[in-house]
Amino acid sequence: MANRRLSRRQLLRWTGAGAVAGVTGSFAAGCGAGAPEDDAVDSDSGSGGDSAGDTLTVYWNAGHAYQAYEDVLAEFEEEHGVTVNFQKYQWDDLRTRLLSDFASGNAPDLVEDAGWAQEFAISGEAMSLQKYIDQDGAGMGYPDDWQPTTLERVSYQGETYGIQLHLTAVLPFYNKAMFDAAGVQPPQTWDDLLEVAKELTGDGVYGIALNQDHSYAWSWMLQNGVRYYDPETEELMTPRDAAIEALQFQADLVHKHKVAPVPTTGTDYSGPQKLLSAERAAMILTGPWDLLPIEETSPDLELGIAPALRKEKQAAVQAGTSMFIPTNSPHPDLAWDLIKRLTALEVEEKATEETGMLMPRKSWAESSEVQGNERYAVFADAFPYSADYQEGLRLTGKSGEINELFGTLYQDVVMNNTPAEDAMETFISEGERVLAG
Repeated sequence: MANRRLSRRQLLRWTGAGAVAGVTGSFAAGCGAGAPEDDAVDSDSGSGGDSAGDTLTVYWNAGHAYQAYEDVLAEFEEEHGVTVNFQKYQWDDLRTRLLSDFASGNAPDLVEDAGWAQEFAISGEAMSLQKYIDQDGAGMGYPDDWQPTTLERVSYQGETYGIQLHLTAVLPFYNKAMFDAAGVQPPQTWDDLLEVAKELTGDGVYGIALNQDHSYAWSWMLQNGVRYYDPETEELMTPRDAAIEALQFQADLVHKHKVAPVPTTGTDYSGPQKLLSAERAAMILTGPWDLLPIEETSPDLELGIAPALRKEKQAAVQAGTSMFIPTNSPHPDLAWDLIKRLTALEVEEKATEETGMLMPRKSWAESSEVQGNERYAVFADAFPYSADYQEGLRLTGKSGEINELFGTLYQDVVMNNTPAEDAMETFISEGERVLAG
């Protein structure tokens, strides 16, 4: 392997900007961020033509570079005579790179996004896919074979701007052996969780580990009946007292009750999974994206997955990713063909078998492989009470800025132990300015 000569395609994949997780802001230096290398693209490829010999640039989440997708890319390259520049980032880095591209007038061909399709549809940076869906939708089963909850989040003014790739939920993962040894059951309520976490904390083990990624906070918010944005009143965080209570509860797990470590600041959301795998945390909140890392790093761990907690109600964050084509994509037709291939049922099934990731097709959920799997079944049961917490907010066109503010709010409260009421006042003040701008 050390002496194997790399192909031009592999060199582009492995040495291109952002080819590894955790890319820093330095990628914006030099000529326009996202601009392809001069020798990688034909001189007339920016005109919108999809010619053989071109390079198709794809921005992707680093944790989702599955072999099932790599196989699709290899077949796609062979059939079209193109090179796929498969650039992989952590989410924060991907968004930063994308915004830099848009500001400089450049764009990749295809983007895996964390719920940004509506936002960029409003700003004019995402292309309407309606003409493609009108042409190919029936053949690919869209929208009839996609879960209904995946349709609205990628639509704007009656047209579709993205296609759901994954559909997931955030649920409690726990170490069955630790729970059995302590004689406790998976918690069902917040009070249960605090009691169980206290029982399991000690001897270098925390009862629970919270994630540094602020999106994970929203399961707690939803369980307390919090709405991120109310389009009728145009208010953030309603009811406000419930939002403060949910944030303070999370901070108290860390700083008051000391049953959880202080989350580590950064862009890597895998910290809690690593603590669970190392048997230093008895419980975490996460989704199917952590099934494969747990299996690989701690195959002997007796993993349990429990239904979501409840306070005012039982709820979980409905997560997942979609794909959109930027308006300035040099090769939109090729990008659409790649979307169709990546969302084919057989590809979904291969990705699930490989990694445990959950998918948006109804036919996927109804398959015997999914129905007969105990872990997948827990997630399937959670879909009816899972919610898209950014519903309504994205249509303001300001969700990206508001989410950045919420990230600061979460860090101030949960990591820095700022009283939730004080930090919330700052968030609301700054958020209202953003919405009014």
